[in-house]
Amino acid sequence: MPDKISVVDVAREAGVSLGTVSNVLNRPERVSAATRTRVQEVIETLGYVRNEAARQLRSGSSRTIGLIVLDIANPFFTDMAKGAEEIAEAEGLSVVLCNSGEDRTREAHHLSLLREQRAFGVLVTPMAARTPAIEEVRRSGTPVVLVDRGSGRAHCSVSVNDRVGGELAVSHLLALGHERICFVGGPRAIRQVSERLAGARAAFAAAGLNRDALQVISTAGLNVAAGRAAGSELADLKAGKRPTAVFCANDLLGLGMLQEMTRRRLRVPDDLAIIGYDDIDFAEAAAVPLSSVRQPRAELGRAATKLLIDERNSPDHQHRQVVFEPELVVRASTAGFD
Repeated sequence: MPDKISVVDVAREAGVSLGTVSNVLNRPERVSAATRTRVQEVIETLGYVRNEAARQLRSGSSRTIGLIVLDIANPFFTDMAKGAEEIAEAEGLSVVLCNSGEDRTREAHHLSLLREQRAFGVLVTPMAARTPAIEEVRRSGTPVVLVDRGSGRAHCSVSVNDRVGGELAVSHLLALGHERICFVGGPRAIRQVSERLAGARAAFAAAGLNRDALQVISTAGLNVAAGRAAGSELADLKAGKRPTAVFCANDLLGLGMLQEMTRRRLRVPDDLAIIGYDDIDFAEAAAVPLSSVRQPRAELGRAATKLLIDERNSPDHQHRQVVFEPELVVRASTAGFD
Protein backbone atom coordinates (compact mmCIF):
# COMPACT_ATOMS: atom_id res chain seq x y z
CA MET A 1 0.00 0.00 0.00
CA PRO A 2 1.48 3.43 -0.90
CA ASP A 3 2.64 5.73 1.88
CA LYS A 4 0.26 8.52 0.76
CA ILE A 5 -3.32 7.48 0.10
CA SER A 6 -5.04 9.40 -2.71
CA VAL A 7 -8.59 9.61 -4.04
CA VAL A 8 -7.45 7.30 -6.84
CA ASP A 9 -6.73 4.59 -4.25
CA VAL A 10 -10.12 5.17 -2.61
CA ALA A 11 -11.97 4.97 -5.94
CA ARG A 12 -10.14 1.79 -6.99
CA GLU A 13 -10.73 0.06 -3.64
CA ALA A 14 -14.42 1.06 -3.55
CA GLY A 15 -14.99 0.20 -7.20
CA VAL A 16 -16.34 3.62 -8.10
CA SER A 17 -15.26 6.57 -10.24
CA LEU A 18 -13.17 9.50 -9.08
CA GLY A 19 -16.24 11.70 -9.58
CA THR A 20 -18.23 9.56 -7.15
CA VAL A 21 -15.53 9.87 -4.48
CA SER A 22 -15.47 13.64 -5.05
CA ASN A 23 -19.24 13.80 -4.61
CA VAL A 24 -19.08 11.79 -1.39
CA LEU A 25 -16.53 14.28 -0.03
CA ASN A 26 -18.11 17.48 -1.30
CA ARG A 27 -21.72 16.84 -2.37
CA PRO A 28 -22.85 13.70 -0.51
CA GLU A 29 -26.52 14.35 -1.30
CA ARG A 30 -25.79 13.42 -4.91
CA VAL A 31 -24.71 9.87 -4.00
CA SER A 32 -26.95 6.97 -2.98
CA ALA A 33 -26.79 5.95 0.67
CA ALA A 34 -25.32 2.53 -0.15
CA THR A 35 -22.53 3.92 -2.33
CA ARG A 36 -21.82 6.69 0.15
CA THR A 37 -21.47 4.15 2.97
CA ARG A 38 -19.13 1.95 0.90
CA VAL A 39 -16.86 4.87 -0.02
CA GLN A 40 -16.77 6.18 3.55
CA GLU A 41 -15.83 2.72 4.83
CA VAL A 42 -12.94 2.57 2.35
CA ILE A 43 -11.81 6.07 3.35
CA GLU A 44 -11.72 4.99 6.98
CA THR A 45 -9.99 1.67 6.24
CA LEU A 46 -7.28 3.22 4.07
CA GLY A 47 -6.86 6.24 6.33
CA TYR A 48 -7.34 8.71 3.51
CA VAL A 49 -7.06 12.39 4.50
CA ARG A 50 -8.16 14.97 1.97
CA ASN A 51 -5.71 17.64 0.85
CA GLU A 52 -7.53 20.73 2.05
CA ALA A 53 -4.90 23.11 0.67
CA ALA A 54 -5.34 21.69 -2.83
CA ARG A 55 -9.11 21.89 -2.51
CA GLN A 56 -8.85 25.56 -1.54
CA LEU A 57 -6.78 26.29 -4.63
CA ARG A 58 -9.37 24.63 -6.87
CA SER A 59 -12.43 26.21 -5.24
CA GLY A 60 -10.93 29.64 -4.52
CA SER A 61 -11.82 29.59 -0.82
CA SER A 62 -11.37 27.54 2.34
CA ARG A 63 -13.99 26.18 4.72
CA THR A 64 -12.72 28.47 7.48
CA ILE A 65 -14.39 31.56 8.92
CA GLY A 66 -12.11 34.07 10.62
CA LEU A 67 -13.51 35.76 13.74
CA ILE A 68 -11.46 38.78 14.85
CA VAL A 69 -12.31 40.08 18.34
CA LEU A 70 -11.04 42.94 20.48
CA ASP A 71 -9.98 40.86 23.49
CA ILE A 72 -9.90 37.08 23.52
CA ALA A 73 -9.65 37.16 27.34
CA ASN A 74 -13.11 38.75 27.60
CA PRO A 75 -15.77 36.02 28.03
CA PHE A 76 -18.19 38.19 26.04
CA PHE A 77 -16.23 37.40 22.88
CA THR A 78 -15.77 33.71 23.64
CA ASP A 79 -19.52 33.38 24.18
CA MET A 80 -20.06 35.16 20.87
CA ALA A 81 -17.60 32.74 19.24
CA LYS A 82 -19.58 29.76 20.55
CA GLY A 83 -22.68 31.07 18.81
CA ALA A 84 -20.76 31.55 15.56
CA GLU A 85 -19.26 28.06 15.80
CA GLU A 86 -22.69 26.50 16.32
CA ILE A 87 -23.94 27.80 12.96
CA ALA A 88 -20.64 27.22 11.15
CA GLU A 89 -20.36 23.56 12.17
CA ALA A 90 -23.86 22.84 10.90
CA GLU A 91 -22.65 24.04 7.47
CA GLY A 92 -19.41 22.05 7.53
CA LEU A 93 -17.34 25.14 8.34
CA SER A 94 -14.87 25.89 11.11
CA VAL A 95 -14.20 29.11 13.03
CA VAL A 96 -10.70 30.45 13.71
CA LEU A 97 -10.57 32.97 16.56
CA CYS A 98 -8.14 35.89 16.12
CA ASN A 99 -7.31 38.44 18.82
CA SER A 100 -6.64 42.04 17.79
CA GLY A 101 -5.90 43.00 21.40
CA GLU A 102 -7.50 46.42 20.75
CA ASP A 103 -4.58 47.12 18.39
CA ARG A 104 -5.21 48.36 14.83
CA THR A 105 -1.92 46.96 13.52
CA ARG A 106 -2.71 43.47 14.78
CA GLU A 107 -6.24 43.77 13.41
CA ALA A 108 -4.88 44.64 9.95
CA HIS A 109 -2.40 41.74 10.16
CA HIS A 110 -5.17 39.22 10.90
CA LEU A 111 -7.31 40.60 8.08
CA SER A 112 -4.40 40.32 5.66
CA LEU A 113 -3.67 36.72 6.64
CA LEU A 114 -7.31 35.68 6.29
CA ARG A 115 -7.43 37.29 2.85
CA GLU A 116 -4.27 35.48 1.77
CA GLN A 117 -5.59 32.17 3.09
CA ARG A 118 -8.80 32.61 1.11
CA ALA A 119 -11.08 32.41 4.13
CA PHE A 120 -14.71 31.53 3.51
CA GLY A 121 -15.53 34.83 5.17
CA VAL A 122 -14.58 37.15 8.03
CA LEU A 123 -16.49 38.20 11.14
CA VAL A 124 -14.84 41.16 12.82
CA THR A 125 -15.36 43.52 15.74
CA PRO A 126 -13.28 46.38 14.32
CA MET A 127 -11.46 49.07 16.24
CA ALA A 128 -12.80 51.84 13.98
CA ALA A 129 -15.81 52.43 11.75
CA ARG A 130 -13.64 52.77 8.63
CA THR A 131 -10.81 50.26 8.23
CA PRO A 132 -8.88 50.07 4.93
CA ALA A 133 -7.86 46.46 5.61
CA ILE A 134 -11.54 45.42 5.74
CA GLU A 135 -12.16 47.03 2.37
CA GLU A 136 -9.18 45.13 0.92
CA VAL A 137 -10.69 41.86 2.12
CA ARG A 138 -14.03 42.72 0.57
CA ARG A 139 -12.44 43.71 -2.75
CA SER A 140 -10.75 40.30 -2.87
CA GLY A 141 -14.21 38.71 -2.95
CA THR A 142 -14.28 37.57 0.68
CA PRO A 143 -17.47 38.59 2.52
CA VAL A 144 -17.12 40.54 5.77
CA VAL A 145 -19.73 40.93 8.52
CA LEU A 146 -19.20 43.45 11.33
CA VAL A 147 -20.07 42.05 14.75
CA ASP A 148 -21.00 44.11 17.82
CA ARG A 149 -20.84 47.18 15.60
CA GLY A 150 -23.40 48.81 13.33
CA SER A 151 -22.56 49.75 9.76
CA GLY A 152 -23.88 51.51 6.72
CA ARG A 153 -25.27 49.66 3.75
CA ALA A 154 -21.84 48.59 2.50
CA HIS A 155 -21.67 45.72 5.00
CA CYS A 156 -23.84 43.29 6.85
CA SER A 157 -23.62 43.94 10.57
CA VAL A 158 -24.96 42.62 13.85
CA SER A 159 -24.94 44.88 16.90
CA VAL A 160 -26.66 45.88 20.11
CA ASN A 161 -28.13 49.34 20.69
CA ASP A 162 -25.36 50.48 23.04
CA ARG A 163 -26.76 53.99 23.42
CA VAL A 164 -29.95 52.51 24.86
CA GLY A 165 -27.80 50.25 27.05
CA GLY A 166 -25.98 53.25 28.48
CA GLU A 167 -29.29 54.96 29.17
CA LEU A 168 -30.62 51.86 30.93
CA ALA A 169 -27.60 51.66 33.24
CA VAL A 170 -27.51 55.32 34.30
CA SER A 171 -31.29 55.71 34.48
CA HIS A 172 -31.24 52.80 36.94
CA LEU A 173 -28.63 54.55 39.09
CA LEU A 174 -30.51 57.86 38.97
CA ALA A 175 -33.74 56.11 39.98
CA LEU A 176 -31.95 54.73 43.04
CA GLY A 177 -31.18 58.31 44.11
CA HIS A 178 -27.56 58.62 43.00
CA GLU A 179 -26.49 62.11 41.99
CA ARG A 180 -22.71 61.72 41.73
CA ILE A 181 -22.18 59.14 38.99
CA CYS A 182 -19.00 58.24 37.13
CA PHE A 183 -18.57 56.54 33.76
CA VAL A 184 -15.46 54.34 33.47
CA GLY A 185 -14.29 53.10 30.08
CA GLY A 186 -11.99 53.49 27.10
CA PRO A 187 -10.47 53.89 24.63
CA ARG A 188 -13.12 56.24 23.23
CA ALA A 189 -12.14 55.23 19.67
CA ILE A 190 -13.99 51.96 20.28
CA ARG A 191 -17.54 52.66 19.14
CA GLN A 192 -19.15 50.58 21.87
CA VAL A 193 -17.47 52.73 24.53
CA SER A 194 -18.45 56.05 22.95
CA GLU A 195 -22.05 54.90 22.41
CA ARG A 196 -22.45 53.72 25.99
CA LEU A 197 -21.08 57.02 27.24
CA ALA A 198 -23.48 58.90 24.95
CA GLY A 199 -26.36 56.88 26.41
CA ALA A 200 -25.21 57.68 29.94
CA ARG A 201 -25.20 61.38 29.16
CA ALA A 202 -28.60 61.11 27.51
CA ALA A 203 -29.97 59.64 30.76
CA PHE A 204 -28.65 62.69 32.64
CA ALA A 205 -30.30 65.03 30.13
CA ALA A 206 -33.60 63.12 30.32
CA ALA A 207 -33.56 63.56 34.10
CA GLY A 208 -33.11 67.31 33.69
CA LEU A 209 -29.47 67.20 34.81
CA ASN A 210 -26.42 68.76 33.20
CA ARG A 211 -24.84 66.18 30.90
CA ASP A 212 -21.40 67.42 31.95
CA ALA A 213 -22.18 66.53 35.57
CA LEU A 214 -21.42 62.92 34.67
CA GLN A 215 -17.83 62.31 35.76
CA VAL A 216 -15.72 60.34 33.28
CA ILE A 217 -12.58 58.25 33.82
CA SER A 218 -10.98 57.15 30.56
CA THR A 219 -9.15 53.83 30.64
CA ALA A 220 -6.45 52.49 28.33
CA GLY A 221 -8.26 49.16 28.03
CA LEU A 222 -11.40 47.25 28.89
CA ASN A 223 -9.98 44.73 31.33
CA VAL A 224 -9.89 43.92 35.04
CA ALA A 225 -6.55 45.67 35.59
CA ALA A 226 -7.93 48.90 34.13
CA GLY A 227 -10.95 48.58 36.42
CA ARG A 228 -8.72 48.20 39.46
CA ALA A 229 -6.69 51.26 38.45
CA ALA A 230 -9.85 53.36 38.03
CA GLY A 231 -11.11 52.03 41.35
CA SER A 232 -7.90 53.14 43.06
CA GLU A 233 -8.35 56.62 41.60
CA LEU A 234 -11.88 56.84 43.01
CA ALA A 235 -10.99 55.32 46.38
CA ASP A 236 -8.34 58.01 46.90
CA LEU A 237 -11.02 60.72 46.80
CA LYS A 238 -12.58 61.99 50.00
CA ALA A 239 -16.00 60.52 50.72
CA GLY A 240 -17.80 63.81 50.04
CA LYS A 241 -16.11 64.16 46.65
CA ARG A 242 -16.25 60.53 45.58
CA PRO A 243 -19.05 59.39 43.21
CA THR A 244 -21.64 57.22 44.87
CA ALA A 245 -22.14 55.09 41.74
CA VAL A 246 -20.11 53.92 38.76
CA PHE A 247 -21.20 52.74 35.32
CA CYS A 248 -18.42 50.64 33.78
CA ALA A 249 -18.27 50.18 30.01
CA ASN A 250 -17.99 46.40 30.43
CA ASP A 251 -18.13 43.78 33.17
CA LEU A 252 -14.36 43.22 33.34
CA LEU A 253 -13.92 46.87 34.32
CA GLY A 254 -16.75 46.46 36.83
CA LEU A 255 -15.16 43.37 38.36
CA GLY A 256 -11.81 45.15 38.67
CA MET A 257 -13.59 48.09 40.31
CA LEU A 258 -15.30 45.69 42.74
CA GLN A 259 -11.95 44.05 43.61
CA GLU A 260 -10.36 47.41 44.40
CA MET A 261 -13.29 48.55 46.54
CA THR A 262 -13.05 45.32 48.51
CA ARG A 263 -9.30 45.78 48.94
CA ARG A 264 -9.86 49.36 50.18
CA ARG A 265 -12.60 48.15 52.56
CA LEU A 266 -15.26 50.24 50.81
CA ARG A 267 -18.70 48.65 50.77
CA VAL A 268 -20.56 47.87 47.56
CA PRO A 269 -23.20 49.19 47.07
CA ASP A 270 -23.35 51.28 50.29
CA ASP A 271 -20.18 53.29 49.63
CA LEU A 272 -20.13 52.79 45.86
CA ALA A 273 -22.73 51.17 43.62
CA ILE A 274 -21.33 49.50 40.48
CA ILE A 275 -23.02 48.45 37.24
CA GLY A 276 -21.26 46.81 34.32
CA TYR A 277 -22.10 45.88 30.74
CA ASP A 278 -22.33 42.54 28.85
CA ASP A 279 -23.60 40.33 31.71
CA ILE A 280 -20.89 37.71 31.38
CA ASP A 281 -21.18 34.67 33.68
CA PHE A 282 -18.57 36.08 36.09
CA ALA A 283 -20.84 39.06 36.79
CA GLU A 284 -23.41 36.95 38.62
CA ALA A 285 -20.71 34.82 40.27
CA ALA A 286 -18.82 37.77 41.83
CA ALA A 287 -18.53 38.09 45.62
CA VAL A 288 -21.06 40.91 45.30
CA PRO A 289 -23.13 39.91 42.26
CA LEU A 290 -22.69 42.61 39.64
CA SER A 291 -25.60 44.47 38.07
CA SER A 292 -25.13 44.64 34.33
CA VAL A 293 -26.64 45.43 30.95
CA ARG A 294 -27.14 42.14 29.17
CA GLN A 295 -26.25 41.58 25.53
CA PRO A 296 -27.35 38.43 23.64
CA ARG A 297 -23.76 37.25 23.29
CA ALA A 298 -24.20 33.90 21.56
CA GLU A 299 -27.04 35.20 19.40
CA LEU A 300 -24.77 37.94 18.06
CA GLY A 301 -22.40 35.22 16.82
CA ARG A 302 -25.19 33.07 15.41
CA ALA A 303 -26.86 35.94 13.55
CA ALA A 304 -23.58 37.22 12.11
CA THR A 305 -22.56 33.79 10.85
CA LYS A 306 -25.93 33.26 9.17
CA LEU A 307 -25.52 36.58 7.35
CA LEU A 308 -21.98 35.66 6.30
CA ILE A 309 -23.02 32.27 4.90
CA ASP A 310 -25.92 33.83 3.03
CA GLU A 311 -23.63 36.48 1.51
CA ARG A 312 -21.18 33.81 0.40
CA ASN A 313 -23.74 31.41 -1.05
CA SER A 314 -26.74 33.42 -2.22
CA PRO A 315 -26.64 35.38 -5.49
CA ASP A 316 -29.69 37.34 -4.26
CA HIS A 317 -28.05 38.37 -0.98
CA GLN A 318 -28.97 41.80 0.38
CA HIS A 319 -26.87 43.44 3.10
CA ARG A 320 -28.70 43.66 6.42
CA GLN A 321 -28.02 45.54 9.64
CA VAL A 322 -29.41 43.54 12.58
CA VAL A 323 -29.75 45.44 15.87
CA PHE A 324 -30.62 43.75 19.17
CA GLU A 325 -31.95 45.55 22.24
CA PRO A 326 -30.07 45.29 25.57
CA GLU A 327 -31.65 44.30 28.88
CA LEU A 328 -31.04 45.65 32.40
CA VAL A 329 -30.11 42.98 34.99
CA VAL A 330 -30.20 44.26 38.59
CA ARG A 331 -28.15 42.50 41.27
CA ALA A 332 -26.67 43.26 44.67
CA SER A 333 -23.94 45.68 43.46
CA THR A 334 -26.55 48.44 42.95
CA ALA A 335 -29.32 47.35 45.30
CA GLY A 336 -29.98 48.84 48.70
CA PHE A 337 -28.76 52.38 48.17
CA ASP A 338 -30.42 54.66 50.68
